[in-house]
Amino acid sequence: MRLGLPQWAGTLAAKAAVFITVMCCALAALLGILVHVSVTNQTVGQARELALSRLEDATAAFEAGDTLRHGVSVDPPELPDSLRELAVAGERGTMVADSRGRPTMWAAGPADGAHALAVEVDYSQQARTIEGLDRAILWSSGLAIGATLLVGAFAVTRVTRRLHATAQVARRISGGALDARVDDPRTKDPTRPQDEVAAVAAALDSMASSLQSKLLAEQRFTADVAHELRTPLTGLHAAAELLPPGRPTELVRDRVAALRTLTEDLLEISRLDTGRERSELDTEPLAALAERVVRASGTETEVVVVRDLVVETDRRRLERVLGNLVANAHKHGRGPVSLTVDGSVVTVRDHGDGYPQYLVAHGPQRFRTEGGAKGHGLGLTIALGQAEVLGARLSFANAVDGGAVATLVLR
Repeated sequence: MRLGLPQWAGTLAAKAAVFITVMCCALAALLGILVHVSVTNQTVGQARELALSRLEDATAAFEAGDTLRHGVSVDPPELPDSLRELAVAGERGTMVADSRGRPTMWAAGPADGAHALAVEVDYSQQARTIEGLDRAILWSSGLAIGATLLVGAFAVTRVTRRLHATAQVARRISGGALDARVDDPRTKDPTRPQDEVAAVAAALDSMASSLQSKLLAEQRFTADVAHELRTPLTGLHAAAELLPPGRPTELVRDRVAALRTLTEDLLEISRLDTGRERSELDTEPLAALAERVVRASGTETEVVVVRDLVVETDRRRLERVLGNLVANAHKHGRGPVSLTVDGSVVTVRDHGDGYPQYLVAHGPQRFRTEGGAKGHGLGLTIALGQAEVLGARLSFANAVDGGAVATLVLR
């Protein structure tokens, strides 16, 4: 975005450059003004002393009736009016003004009461000296500002580059890559000075390690619990099949089936959490697959085909995603429910109360439901995980006229 600086460094580097430039300009202006004022005062003071000294000699010669020297005259037309008035009033004074196109130091005093005796001293050399000094101040200030900007930009860019690396790692961690680390070399060598960026990098690495450890422990716990539940549930299922027919038996079988489904869902989530799931690709007509999913669900779901497309995907995983979306629409929404195929985009919509705001903003969360809804919140979590394995993008939104809309975009 900005020439000479990477995109990530633009804002901070620009602010630092502006700050450095402003401070350099202010400092250069202050020093330049001080030098200019000091040298000008010294130069003008020397010229004033010389002019007053000549005025004293000219006054003595004028009072003695001697011939006036060159540069001394009475009431010269070039004498500034303010200085003339001062001399006529009986005072002595000096002033720098142009005379015949060149800078002149004037000194004037009273002569015969109503006249002014004036002495002019050439001030051209002093004026040229001050002009040369001003040019030198401007050039040196420009060079100093340029050099400071280069050094400052180099230093700031080094810091922003490290900050950018830290921000990238933070984004990777938030995206699920918990093994990402900054690994700032300053944090590994205690003998090196530790600046604020190194402290932030170290804190981020420590946080990521702690978060990864806790998440892995949670995943292991979930997988272990699900595995341990499979054996007793298998026994319960077999025992329930031996019970005599009746309402109590149906209730037991129903609860055992629910527990087995929950256990299988937990096992599937634990496999997805490991990140080791790989899709087995095959070509599949998307419309036919959608109709097959609806038939298997046993629900009244309308299939709308806007534009069919043959996609390369994992059929089993895609059926799992669409099946969970359709089941969720019927379980938590209201009819009519429709599944629309438009090229590589598949949309499942119901006409219920819509998704909760937390789900739209942050995605599905396991074991969280709102509004008294039944379920464990695992169906959409599994659908999202399987979509990620497929390399697809699954998003959730609410329609303007009511209802939940889940959109799956295949790649």
